[in-house]
Amino acid sequence: MQDLKILYEDNHIIVVVKNPGIPVQADKTGDMDMLTIIKEYIKEKYKKPGNVYLGLVHRLDRMVGGVMVFAKTSKAASRISEYIRQKNVKKKYFAIVNGYLPISDNNIKLNDYLVKNERLNMSRVVEKGYKGSKEAILEYKVLKNFEYNGKKYSLVDIDLHTGRHHQIRVQFANIGHPLYGDIKYGQKINKVGQNLALFSYYLSFFHPTKDEYLEFKFMPNELEKKDKIWDVI
Repeated sequence: MQDLKILYEDNHIIVVVKNPGIPVQADKTGDMDMLTIIKEYIKEKYKKPGNVYLGLVHRLDRMVGGVMVFAKTSKAASRISEYIRQKNVKKKYFAIVNGYLPISDNNIKLNDYLVKNERLNMSRVVEKGYKGSKEAILEYKVLKNFEYNGKKYSLVDIDLHTGRHHQIRVQFANIGHPLYGDIKYGQKINKVGQNLALFSYYLSFFHPTKDEYLEFKFMPNELEKKDKIWDVI
């Protein structure tokens, strides 16, 4: 069984840290995925026979690491999914983007409309009203500008309001500041082999069965195998 970083666990939910590069669920690569890793952990720890139930209520892209919650019961899965639909689950990300963005005490809002190309597995910004487009909203604050290996970057703290396909990556590329390591949306800037500098460091939500609000935080520079660029935090 692979090592699993657990931040919280009870009979209803389990909150873990996903490492970058691991898919959330099984895909055509056949690589070990988070659902399988956690199911094996539960099966072994609690000596459960047969199939183990584990509800997937939200996702992170394969190359994105961070805090995730999984449901251990169908009741918990249903309630957390409803919280997400009602926008009562809060997610925050750190990202490192190419170039210097202006530092300000105020949050900057990005409000776009995205459409996904299923064949290419990419999204792009389009005009409002474009067929199949969905509104994408986030706010960000620039924490610092810095240089790394002779190039200029900005560290940004992102408050994600909507969870669209590749949203953060697309919206920052659209304003001319693609994420560090993003080959797909920053081909002219990034080189093959870099890791994607995007990490979901904060997650909060109401417990599905208790009158309790839960908050979890884990920093990218706390990862055992982190990219050195995260030393900027």
